[in-house]
Amino acid sequence: MMKTRKTFAILFVIAALLCMAAAAYAADSANQTVTFEVQAINDITVSDSSVNLVINSVTAGGALEPATDSSTTYSVTTNEEGKKITAGIDTVMPTGTALSVELASSKATSAGEVDISNATTGAEVDVVTGLSKCTDSAQTITYTFSATPEAGTVSGTKTVTFTITDAA
Repeated sequence: MMKTRKTFAILFVIAALLCMAAAAYAADSANQTVTFEVQAINDITVSDSSVNLVINSVTAGGALEPATDSSTTYSVTTNEEGKKITAGIDTVMPTGTALSVELASSKATSAGEVDISNATTGAEVDVVTGLSKCTDSAQTITYTFSATPEAGTVSGTKTVTFTITDAA
């Protein structure tokens, strides 16, 4: 009878341990809610912060030779549709001078060479249109600075700002 009780006690302990192990295994899970979001991304960078344009030649009896520079590039990323890039300058160009810019684009439509001489705040001009959910890197920026003899000798600095904005 003593053996039976010991056997019963051992079987009871084993059964209890198995029940606890099964309960522990069944409770070994948890749930978690994951919230995710991709926010609007519209980013543009330029490869160099400055460009120098110097007019220093002329064909005798003709117009001054414009100065052109294509040494810089821009890169753009947007995850939205219906975007464009505009260009503007901080102040109007001096009388008798003009500043133009052209942005190449492999993912959208370049407006070609665009005069930004008067494109101050509120009068920015479109330089690339049709940007939608893309990256476009190392695209050439071409500046052209021209002047008439009436401009005389002039020098200055302008800040050109490129902005990604809604196309509409």
